[in-house]
Amino acid sequence: MDDKQLCQIIAEELSLNELQVLNTVELLDEGNTVPFVARYRKERTGSLDENQIRDIEERIKYMRTLEDRKKTILKSIKEQGKLTDDLKKKIIATRKMQELEDLYLPYRPKKRTRATMAKEKGLEPLAQIVLQQELLAEDRLEIAAGFIDPEKDVEDAESALAGARDIIAEIFSENADMRKKIREYTLKKAFLSSKAKAEDSDRVYELYFDYSEPIEKIPAHRMLAINRGEKEGMLKINMDIDQDDIYQIMKDKFVKSTNATFNEDILNAITDSYQRLISPAIHREIRSSLTTEADKHAISVFSVNLKNLLLQPPLSDKRILGIDPGFRSGCKVAVIDETGKYLEGETIYPHAPQKEYFEAKTTIRQMVEKYNTEIIAIGNGTASRETELMVAELINEVKPDRDLVYLIVNEAGASVYSASKVAQEEFPELEASMRGNISIARRLQDPLAELVKIDPKSIGVGLYQHDVNQKNLTEALQNVVESCVNSVGVDLNTASASLLKHISGINDKSAKNIIKSREKMGQFKNRQQLFNVDGIGETAYQQSAGFLRIRDGENPLDATSIHPESYDATQRLLKRFEINDIHKGGNQLKQKIKDEKIDLVTLANEIKCGVPTLEDILDDLEKPGRDPRESDSGPVFRSDVIKMEDLKPGMRLKGTARNVVDFGVFVDIGVKQDGLVHISEMADKYVKSPHEIVGVGDIIDVKVLSVDLERQRIALSMKSDKIKKQ
Repeated sequence: MDDKQLCQIIAEELSLNELQVLNTVELLDEGNTVPFVARYRKERTGSLDENQIRDIEERIKYMRTLEDRKKTILKSIKEQGKLTDDLKKKIIATRKMQELEDLYLPYRPKKRTRATMAKEKGLEPLAQIVLQQELLAEDRLEIAAGFIDPEKDVEDAESALAGARDIIAEIFSENADMRKKIREYTLKKAFLSSKAKAEDSDRVYELYFDYSEPIEKIPAHRMLAINRGEKEGMLKINMDIDQDDIYQIMKDKFVKSTNATFNEDILNAITDSYQRLISPAIHREIRSSLTTEADKHAISVFSVNLKNLLLQPPLSDKRILGIDPGFRSGCKVAVIDETGKYLEGETIYPHAPQKEYFEAKTTIRQMVEKYNTEIIAIGNGTASRETELMVAELINEVKPDRDLVYLIVNEAGASVYSASKVAQEEFPELEASMRGNISIARRLQDPLAELVKIDPKSIGVGLYQHDVNQKNLTEALQNVVESCVNSVGVDLNTASASLLKHISGINDKSAKNIIKSREKMGQFKNRQQLFNVDGIGETAYQQSAGFLRIRDGENPLDATSIHPESYDATQRLLKRFEINDIHKGGNQLKQKIKDEKIDLVTLANEIKCGVPTLEDILDDLEKPGRDPRESDSGPVFRSDVIKMEDLKPGMRLKGTARNVVDFGVFVDIGVKQDGLVHISEMADKYVKSPHEIVGVGDIIDVKVLSVDLERQRIALSMKSDKIKKQ
């Protein structure tokens, strides 16, 4: 099939217009990035979003791989002289790699099997006689006796028939239609069961010590848990199915006559074929398929959580003091200014004797007063609760003279960052232990700008992230980071290389070159100056320019996400409505168009652009340079400590969603331990997926159901309370 035919299939699968798919594939083949295509080529794609474009990208890659495999297989079978017209049609028509491999199985070069050894003994003609299933006059042993050959290790008639059955069993196992039927039946009817492998198996897997569930109903998180238990040697896994039903399916296919001379041999071959050849292979395929689907789901959950985390609103124009808590080595403290610049750092020991506690609190107070700090960010690691108590005490002491609040920040990945090459380049004069506190403060100030410096897998918002396919996970998470960075855009004059390298068309080298150019030439005054940066030519400029912002530059449009290729159309639009300053009149455009009852198609033709581009221009001019994250709710600040012992059933609290997983959401309610809202407690209605209700970073109202101090568990509910995303 050519690309046009493949695009027709993909369009049908994804319920899209064929031209949309064809144009999207062409754009991707030309080297355009997904964010660029989604944002600036809407006329050609029919305004497909990034997810739809990535689906097309994934499907065309799969289909092309499938087509290449078909060519290889057709060539192999043809060279064997076994390619029939019917087989060729089946191979060309198939749309699944598994079905293609089933068709190829009888012709695939094999290692020595019991069947090949039987053929070497000259028993293939006997196998064909048995397969004919005719009612012969002779006794079956008399017929088989004609194939006795001691020199080939065929000592008697039974040995000959055993070899023939081996050949027949392999023939049955390689029947593509039969394998498909058995696979489908197994998927519908089989159960996956697990048992404890030993008496001392880890109690973490207690739920699976005597577990059984239909394969088609196993949720992804249970599949991943079972796989992990098996990998760690704690669980023994089986796939259970009624084999009699399978045998009947095979009999219906292969038994021609129940009265045939060799009927017993056919039935024995069926049993052997399933038990020795088909069942192990099908079970491996299904386990692999279940794991692949579970991986895909887990990666999807991780991706959604990561996106929500990265797109948390920034705390702009705030000075923040970050604390990386610790007992033995003390707490590392750092102050950053409104731009994230590091001002000062200290090590304090608030968990030592009274004297050191007083000195530690005094040090923080002096730093707060010296830099007029408004917020204290405390990492949620070891000693965070003890540090929080000290900070809360300090806040009460400075009231009402100073407005000071604190927040517990998820410090996952801070230690990874502090030892990274990026951190070394940013703060070469600081020890690694003094960099994590800066990261904690900055990730509160601008989560996106700071978290892109850390491997997404270290951020801690996933489920079983170390068990899933690491290559697929890395690729998916990088796509999320790319999507988030480009949807927000970056300031060309302040963005770090870590942030710039995720911009469409910009790689690690060109990002560093932008920094060098900025240091050498000063701030960029317009987007055209990007051409002065080594490594940025026409293509890189086209892909990146719209996502790079220049505040207070020579052209006010450079501060928006309007692409330079649309500047002329934008100027014609502004002139049409007599607007000279986009900051004063841009937000009036939509109302003017509405008042004058102007059709957008007509207006788009007048200013010479497509309707989707016109709509994007109008959105940009409504709030020029607006950060899309600003419309979301900010974090919940605290000034006093809630202890776990203070929690009582029925209490209503406000919390922040820390991690959303298949079975519920973990919520930070201001105590050391996050509480869990089980999926059954997320709403008064049935909830299929927690992501339908809440996302990472959302501020929600919860009610305490129970508190288990011994096991450090808090059960929460969101029922009967409308979720408030403030």
